[in-house]
Amino acid sequence: MISLHIDGAVATATLCRPPVNAINDEWLDRLEEVLDRVEADERIAVLWIRSDQRVFCAGADLEMMRTLFASDAGRARMIETTRRMQEVFARLERSAKVSVAEIGGAAMGGGFELALACDLRVVAEEASVGLPEARLGLLPAAGGTQRMTRICGEAVARRLILGAELVGGAQAVALGLAHRSAPAAELERVAREQVDRLAALPAPALAACKRCIFAAVDGFEDGYEIELEGSAALLAAADTQERVQRFLSRQK
Repeated sequence: MISLHIDGAVATATLCRPPVNAINDEWLDRLEEVLDRVEADERIAVLWIRSDQRVFCAGADLEMMRTLFASDAGRARMIETTRRMQEVFARLERSAKVSVAEIGGAAMGGGFELALACDLRVVAEEASVGLPEARLGLLPAAGGTQRMTRICGEAVARRLILGAELVGGAQAVALGLAHRSAPAAELERVAREQVDRLAALPAPALAACKRCIFAAVDGFEDGYEIELEGSAALLAAADTQERVQRFLSRQK
């Protein structure tokens, strides 16, 4: 369903639920287990989320939707599942670990909402991404309306969400939905370069930087104070002191 491989500072979570990595309750259980494992390991700096299927993630499990949609009680259960998706994706977004989504194929609905909760998105030029729920008379309620608007701005969010529009990888980068794109044949290499670059940096510094960025976006905490708190903690760390001393010595 989701496999996990840890190699030094990198944890690779591979979505492996054929054929389209559809999201159901068991899938969410497993994602939480992955986050538990990754967050408990101080060696890990980066969580790399990718897929071994032809798509990244197509969203909610259609069989589950068919079962639940048939009754009022089932439709209420769909809301609870969506609430849980919100909670799990928010946990991913707020994790101290830097997350990278490698999107090699279609990422739609809940699948793209998962990717939007990651810090960085690397997408294949051939992939299709978006939040097309309005086509079904629904809305992207697992955090999609909020994150897309924050990430790429109101104008783009209105265009894509209200228009139920899917875009390719290069256009996703141009619109601010993703950070890098590459041909599908080169995507893993490009994603690995990004992951390796992050993994080479000190995990505490990445976590502190991520917290400051989140404070700027969230607006509920004083980001300037968080910068000072994070700086004080990092300056007190032996690793930081050694790195800064080496840098200063080279500048003589």
